[in-house]
Amino acid sequence: MNECMSEEKGFGEHLAMASSSSSSSSSSFVKGQQAISQNGAHVSLPENIAGSVSELIGWTPLVEIKSITKNENVLARVVGKLEYFQPGFSVKDRIALKMILDAESKGLIKPEASTLVEPTSGNTGIGLALVGIHRGYKVAIVMPATYSLERRMILRALGAELHLTNPELGFEGVLNKTQELLASTPNSHMLNQLGNLMNNEAHYCSTGGCKGSHQIQGIGPGFIADVTDKTIMDEIVTVSSEEAIEYAQRLMKEEGLLVGISSGAALAGALKVAKHAENKGKLIVVVLPSAAERYLSTMLFADIKKECESMTY
Repeated sequence: MNECMSEEKGFGEHLAMASSSSSSSSSSFVKGQQAISQNGAHVSLPENIAGSVSELIGWTPLVEIKSITKNENVLARVVGKLEYFQPGFSVKDRIALKMILDAESKGLIKPEASTLVEPTSGNTGIGLALVGIHRGYKVAIVMPATYSLERRMILRALGAELHLTNPELGFEGVLNKTQELLASTPNSHMLNQLGNLMNNEAHYCSTGGCKGSHQIQGIGPGFIADVTDKTIMDEIVTVSSEEAIEYAQRLMKEEGLLVGISSGAALAGALKVAKHAENKGKLIVVVLPSAAERYLSTMLFADIKKECESMTY
């Protein structure tokens, strides 16, 4: 784990460590590139500027979910890991960086030469586009047309090529289009988040039900990915679309956390586990995967959208 931590330490973590080490014996304040302690000694600090946005990936903060747990008489202590603090505002930035670095080390892709082609519900594609800008890759994304307009707009803003598929064809249609692009695009490569073990390792190093239609974008496309290790799962919790939307809205209104639908689903599941008698007094950490801004055109904001559109001066 220590090796993973040294590889994945983000810029913010390095800064925190530098600040901690500079003030171990006495308090200090920063002036320019030096810390001046109360006894007048000068301690050199590293420049507090990241070399690229990729260096900011990882090490997101934890926050206690107090209001919701209090209102529901939850037995355990629940904290959320805020993945919208990532540069691309979702947990998928982690795997995007890890998969690209791994493919580079294996000689599978080359900066300024390779094109990354990936099927995704949006967030992984955004992460790949973001990292690709700084590492010199063109990115082509394939996603179903049912996913939000915000995701499409963000991908295009980051310069990614975007291909939409007919939702009636399901995920098979997405995969078929991906294979078509791989065959027609010179020097192209699919990182394959669904079968790439770096997907698992990215979360291990730096993060800490049944198929069917639903409104939780990015979750449960109808199959179990190759990288999923079911042997480490203690329990599978079922969450409805209605619960996911309700808890996402409550996280915004009651906790001030601007999160997406999948975050609501994650919290709903965590609260069910937190209510088990055997978990009384325990600490439960739930990953809140992404930010609210890419759900503005979805059911999550439907009522607010109508309200705002009907406002007059």
